[in-house]
Amino acid sequence: MKHINRFLLFFALLALCQTAQAQELKIISFNIRYNSWNNIDGENGWPNRKAAVVKMINEEKPAAIGLQEALIDQLQYLDSCLPQYRRIGVGRDDGKLDGEFMAIYYDTARLELVNYRTRWLSETPEEPSLGWDAACRRTVTIARFSDRLSDKEFDYFNTHLDHVGKTARAEGAQLIAETAGGYETSDVPAIIGGDMNSTIDDDIFQAFYNTGFKVARDLPSVTSRVDTYTGFGKDKPSLIDHFFVRNVEVELFRTLNGDYGVPYISDHYPIEMVIRL
Repeated sequence: MKHINRFLLFFALLALCQTAQAQELKIISFNIRYNSWNNIDGENGWPNRKAAVVKMINEEKPAAIGLQEALIDQLQYLDSCLPQYRRIGVGRDDGKLDGEFMAIYYDTARLELVNYRTRWLSETPEEPSLGWDAACRRTVTIARFSDRLSDKEFDYFNTHLDHVGKTARAEGAQLIAETAGGYETSDVPAIIGGDMNSTIDDDIFQAFYNTGFKVARDLPSVTSRVDTYTGFGKDKPSLIDHFFVRNVEVELFRTLNGDYGVPYISDHYPIEMVIRL
């Protein structure tokens, strides 16, 4: 009888561990680097990187991946290579196909899309527009997902703050924070991720902290503080890609700087976190 009880206990604990692991979600943020029409990136151009990007996604198998700088031809290529994923987001220049997308791909077997919208980081956020002192139109793609395994919902805000305008970065972060703070119900777990063009000590992120967000990189015991911007090895590296979370447990945080078949899959390394809602 003691042996039977031990076996039952073992299988019960095994089932609990498997259930816990099954409810973990892997999320990636990745500045994919746009496909330059004049081949300014040379050997690091999109045609030489695109297969490696697909390899990274297929190896990591994220439940969702937020992209920055993706142009429609790049997204159409990824669409053809990633049939298990669906894509949301619009071009920042016209709200349709023109300009860079803050696209979110999600695994349809794991996540169900509840709703999504795009806001421009500007004084007129509901229409394509340039904000403050920004050099480019900037957007945030906002998605609510339902996890098919846990039946829990969460919000994902995928963005790219301006690389030139200091006011635009600060005001853009404030707009995202205000949107997140009042987005339907603020007690729903939420993630803000993207290329922020700012190191984590920048005061602009106080807007996120004021609405309950924490720096995801600081939360797990296993984490990474590797510089995320590399400039294809030609510029000074910096750590400017970040995740912020609210009502989310972060189990693991990684910088994906491994070998996927080319020296660089972008001028940024992807960042990845494993979370529990």
